[in-house]
Amino acid sequence: MNLSIPDAPRDKAEILAQALPYIRQFHGKTLVIKYGGNAMTDPALQQDFAEDVVLLKLVGMNPVVVHGGGPQIEAALKRLGKEGRFIQGMRVTDAETMEVVEWVLAGEVQQDIVGLINQAGGKAVGLTGRDGGLIRAKKLKMLDHKDPSVEHDVGQVGEIVAIDSSVVKALQDDAFIPVVSPIGFGSDNESYNINADVVASRLATELRAEKLLLLTNIPGVLDKQGQLLPTLTAAQIDALIADGTISGGMLPKLAGAIDAAKAGVNAVHIVDGRVPHAMLLEILTDQAYGTMIRG
Repeated sequence: MNLSIPDAPRDKAEILAQALPYIRQFHGKTLVIKYGGNAMTDPALQQDFAEDVVLLKLVGMNPVVVHGGGPQIEAALKRLGKEGRFIQGMRVTDAETMEVVEWVLAGEVQQDIVGLINQAGGKAVGLTGRDGGLIRAKKLKMLDHKDPSVEHDVGQVGEIVAIDSSVVKALQDDAFIPVVSPIGFGSDNESYNINADVVASRLATELRAEKLLLLTNIPGVLDKQGQLLPTLTAAQIDALIADGTISGGMLPKLAGAIDAAKAGVNAVHIVDGRVPHAMLLEILTDQAYGTMIRG
């Protein structure tokens, strides 16, 4: 009598067995997830993401989602006949653009994510920086890269003054999954558009998160030969920036990642959001599906 298990079920059983020590290790811990890129616009990947978040919650972890929405904002502005303008990679946000940003992020995008997570069996709640006084902000002073005596006015783009994470903690303790739109408020109740990577990094620091996961459209941090670097330290990142290996849109992502790692977040993962269930595989298996940065 042959009792051998067919390959596919055996593979599944091995993956489940491999996940157990990680589930034990991260039980009760907070994971802050920056959700952006293709994972946000491809319907199949959206569903995978929602299922992953719900599974992490069900096995006892506390996921907090911070989302972007650049492509969706761009599409909404085009519908209004407005052309998006950028200075040094930052969206210039006048009062009319800010209205669109709030409506797209807090209305459309956030509610879509909340709906997907709820459909997958979770209990998601949408927040902006206004809810519970979560993100206090002020106008970002943007100095010119080449000439620091020149300051660019990028409108209602904000930098974080303070984060009060008590509303997030209260929701977590009550089995909810918070979904945060990166919109802050100022001293005169004005709204500010804030970089989602920055919000995710600061929130991870405030919540003393075990992990910060940044979902992107690349495999992770690559060396000059285009090979994935599975682990990096802050010192190694400084060297890669100095020799030009890391540049462009990766710089703000890594700046926030390093800050979070140095401030006590145990590990920061830059994960390829184009790979189905990459986030789950990164957290619950030995296999690297991105770059892990340690403090």
